[in-house]
Order: sequence, then C-alpha cells, then structure tokens
Amino acid sequence: MTETVLVIGSGGREHVLSWKLSKSPKVSQVYVAPGNAGTCQDKKVENADLNVKDFNAVVKFCDDRKVSLVVVGPEDPLAAGIADTLQQHGICCFGPSAAAAQIEASKSFSKKFMERHNIPTARFQTFTCPEAATKHIKSATYKALVIKASGLSAGKGVVVAQNRDQACQAVTDILV
Repeated sequence: MTETVLVIGSGGREHVLSWKLSKSPKVSQVYVAPGNAGTCQDKKVENADLNVKDFNAVVKFCDDRKVSLVVVGPEDPLAAGIADTLQQHGICCFGPSAAAAQIEASKSFSKKFMERHNIPTARFQTFTCPEAATKHIKSATYKALVIKASGLSAGKGVVVAQNRDQACQAVTDILV
C-alpha cells in the first residue's frame, strides 16, 4: 500500500522534504501547502491551495484525500498546535505538540527550561517592560549584550549589541 503525504510550508526545507518523499516507492502522492514554484516540479508532488492556519480545513483536506502523514516544516503552525489537532483526528503528524514546540517558539520558556534542568546557557533576564529592560542593560556588569525577542521571528529576532545604546535601541524596537 502506498501513502499520501501532506507537507506544510513554502520554503526550501519543504521543497527538499517533498522531493525526497516523492522518491520513495512507498509514497504515491505528495501535497505541499501552500508550496512554492519549485515544490510542484515532480510528477508525484502537487501544491495545494490550502489555508494551513485553518486547522479544520487541513483536517478536511487530509480526510478528503486520504492523507496518511503530515510533515510540518515551519514553526508557526507547530506552536499553534497543528500537530495536536491532526493527532486528535487520527492523522499521523511528524512534528511536536504545541507544548513541546515552546522550546523553539518561546525564548523565555527555553531559557527557563535550560536553567531548571541545569543545561548550560548564557545568563539571561526576561522583560515585558522596556523601561525595566533598559535599566537592567545600563547597570549590567557583563560586556556581551544579546537582545532576543521571545516568540517566533523566523531567525531574525536577535540583536548582538555592540554597546549599551544599541542594546537599549533593540529593546525599544522589540518591545515598543
């Protein structure tokens, strides 16, 4: 019996995943939602016009096409709980639960997790108030100041500040 697979995402990662899955003799069809211009170049791969933020629509798509496995590339739908929803509907999903995805989705969660489990990590403070963060930066006794936005930011939520003024500006940019 061959499998039908849905790959969620639109980047290079999903392109490679869909291409590799299409090479398996155990896979008859690969859908990619939403996909990109490169993902549909293989005869076994088809882009799907599907709103992946609408988990009910994803479940219906899987049911209608007898999708036996969903592979999720991007972090956003994982953090929002797509794997949980699919598994609740009996659809196999390669991806962590929303709770497990927090290790990637929340910098604050991951740093506190590392601290709680004695995993070596750089010193950190978390702030929701820009004034408190700026006050901390100005009084910090260590040289390296790295400002990170908590939450998903596609790998672009980090500023390695060259000085305290730059660190304070990063806080303003992120929190204000």
